[in-house]
Amino acid sequence: MRPRLLYSLLLLIFSINGFTATAQTISNDGYDYTVITGADRTDQYLPLLKGKKVALVINQASRIFGEVLLDTLLTQKVKITKVFVPEHGFRGKAEAGEAVANEKDKETGIEIISLYGNNKKPQKKDLKNVDVVIYDLQDVGVRFYTYISTLEYLMDACIENDKELIILDRPNPNGHYVDGPVLDTSLRSFVGMQPVPIVYGMTVGEYAKMLVGEKWIANTDKLKMTVIPCQSYNHKTPYRVLYDPSPNLRSMAAIYCYPTVCLFEGTPVSVGRGTTAPFQHWGHPDFKGRTLYNFTPVPVWGAKVDPPYAYKACYGQAVAMGGDEAKRMLRDRVRLVWLIRAYEWWGNKDGFFTPFFDKLAGTRELKKQITQGMDENAIYATWEKDLQAFKKIRKKYLLYADFE
Repeated sequence: MRPRLLYSLLLLIFSINGFTATAQTISNDGYDYTVITGADRTDQYLPLLKGKKVALVINQASRIFGEVLLDTLLTQKVKITKVFVPEHGFRGKAEAGEAVANEKDKETGIEIISLYGNNKKPQKKDLKNVDVVIYDLQDVGVRFYTYISTLEYLMDACIENDKELIILDRPNPNGHYVDGPVLDTSLRSFVGMQPVPIVYGMTVGEYAKMLVGEKWIANTDKLKMTVIPCQSYNHKTPYRVLYDPSPNLRSMAAIYCYPTVCLFEGTPVSVGRGTTAPFQHWGHPDFKGRTLYNFTPVPVWGAKVDPPYAYKACYGQAVAMGGDEAKRMLRDRVRLVWLIRAYEWWGNKDGFFTPFFDKLAGTRELKKQITQGMDENAIYATWEKDLQAFKKIRKKYLLYADFE
């Protein structure tokens, strides 16, 4: 049975049974379609919204059983006064780093406020006509994916302005492992705000509980936060994201490859923006002769303005073109073999690592280790102590059974 047909049938079953799943069923494509997200569990949070003015932090992937969250809540007579949107905007069409303007939704007339660019945190005036804020974004479980930074700023704003926060939890498609260097907090930025590894193995609900429990945010005792957890999900669940969380993560292969391939964004190497498989391959025009594999970036949806090396052949390698292949190639690790190879093809010389690389890596050491010629396994060994310390912290805040 085709996955989306199976999904539709399951939605009908869940609707009849009050959105309650009793067992996990793995489809023939290897994914579990019986997971009930926090957003789907309307019986758990609609009563909390009665008589209140509500703001939403959402984008195109914020859905209730396939329907747009905003539209569904309006049909339930929830009083929505504001919509806040993260990087990539309300419809998820803005490119990485592209400014997202404030606007009014054409269909509902509700004010939409960007939480990207110069205004990363809701201001007092933005929350004036709000009692409770709902956060519902599909995260991919990677430190430099900015939706958790938006969450942290939102939590700060709710504390400062005495607003309730409801997090509608969603599965983490990379929630089945923990890996990568733990952030050196002297490198804090919007692509890394807390001392967590590149892949931290938590849902946004669990991550928010950690921010509170570890007091990584000031005055957390004043935060009124409710997490609506998923059902039929744990950190071993093979979960498929059905709606693209951002313009260049268009497949499960891209989502699995992202923690590894995004490190190239701190180098001159293309990650395939402007192709049909961004974050699934890498290349550079100067690598011609090193390999036959190549791709040519062109302006497309997700890379409307000329992407790096537009109309030029970039020579490199494919990491994975399918989800199963990505899991097999990556083996639940932030793989460094391709980054090391690209540096060697660059000629082991200056100009390969940009200042942005350290922010993505979360450490100044990785660049040094690669330039000094350390291999992948030797570098992994240097992460281990910090990873074990983080896992002890992480375990305190898990809402779902772990992968270990």
